[in-house]
Amino acid sequence: MDEATFDAFYEESFDRLVRQIAAMCGNQAEAQDCVQEAFIRAWDHRRQLDPDGHPEAWVRTTAYRLSVSRWRRASKFMRAADRSVIPDPPREPNPDRIAIDRAIGRLPKEQREAIVLFHLGDMTIADIAAETGSPIGTIKARLSRARATLATYLTEEPSHA
Repeated sequence: MDEATFDAFYEESFDRLVRQIAAMCGNQAEAQDCVQEAFIRAWDHRRQLDPDGHPEAWVRTTAYRLSVSRWRRASKFMRAADRSVIPDPPREPNPDRIAIDRAIGRLPKEQREAIVLFHLGDMTIADIAAETGSPIGTIKARLSRARATLATYLTEEPSHA
């Protein structure tokens, strides 16, 4: 892949990949960092990346693995928050978006991955199967179970604790 093709690939897919990784890991800033790092790694391998060989899947997989590695590292070294850092003021949350994000976060990993790649990633079932190394029937079952579970989660009455 030459530089111009890579630049076009980056421009076309960066935002989409950030949305997908954020849905998988639950953190927008972390997703941006991981996708950016994945693109840096892709740049180093751009001559081996085939534009027809799903380079976006390579970047998505790399970014997701980076987010998992970061989470593992962070969970090992959890410590008290630094009080010298002043957090950004919170934005007004969208209740529907919060409910959807929480519901997706409650799904088992494989179902969450399938639902995100299909609905947010606009990937076909065959593409998801190829990327995850799972049979097409398994992906269909994961999507079906994920949708049924999400419907249950999103129609539950909120608890008043």
